[in-house]
Parts: sequence; C-alpha cells; structure tokens
Amino acid sequence: MIGRLILGAALLMTAVFMVAAPPASAGGDWNDAKIQWQPYEQGLAAAKKDQKPVLLIVFTEWCPHCTNYSKLFHDEKVVEQAKRFVMIRLDKDKNAELSKKFAPDGEYIPRTYFLSSAGTLDADLHAPRAEYKYFYDEHDPAQLLTGMDTALKKLR
Repeated sequence: MIGRLILGAALLMTAVFMVAAPPASAGGDWNDAKIQWQPYEQGLAAAKKDQKPVLLIVFTEWCPHCTNYSKLFHDEKVVEQAKRFVMIRLDKDKNAELSKKFAPDGEYIPRTYFLSSAGTLDADLHAPRAEYKYFYDEHDPAQLLTGMDTALKKLR
C-alpha cells in the first residue's frame, strides 16, 4: 500500500512538473522578441514590397548546431543589422521541397542564404569556407555580420 502511495505521488509530481515547466526551445531561441521572423511566402512578398534583401535560414528543431547558431540572433549588432533585411526561418523537416531548392552544396543544417528583394539566391554570398559554404560560425557573430554587410552592399 505504501509503495503504491509513493508511486502515485511520484507520478503526480512528474505530471505537475511537466505541465508547469516551460517547454524547451525547439531548434533554439531565435530571439523572436527582437527579430521579425517571417514565414517564407509572406517574407518574399515583404521583401519585394519593401525592396529589402532576404536573410534565409534553413534549420531543424532537433539540430544542436541550429540551437547554438540561434544564440547569435541575440547579439545587439546582429539585431540591428536584421532590421535591414527581411528575416525568414525555414524548418527543413516541415519544408522539404523548399529546403531542396536552397541547397547548392547540400542540405546540411543550419544554412544561411542571402536573397535579393526579388527572392533570387546569390550563391556567391557565403561564409569564408570551401565546404559547407552556407554554414556560418555558430559561436561568434563576426562571420554572419560580415556576410550581412556584404549582402547589404550587393543586393537590392
């Protein structure tokens, strides 16, 4: 009887904890409070209307590199630069066809692309690496900021 009471109490505490605990950030914390992330189609329409370049990130909810990368979007310089772009996040698992469309060198994750306001990918804008060209340093915002600066000078 005591064993059942203890088991019941443990199950009840587990259930209460699961309900009370905030959900984990799936795929990272992309700073939704300060970055105006948009869905793909809506973002392309906004880019065309506002004549802004697009920063497109392909990620997944289960990727540890995506979780690390998401933290860069809390950097104040990245937040400021993001205001000059239409920001789009695309979940690879939920948008398989679009992920394939934006995979000039493979479907690894996370991938970051810069598109013109017309939605055209500029394949020459990428991280300074020979392989996995669209994988920016996930721990230091410097590469991403350089990419953003270059994209702003080149794209309209």
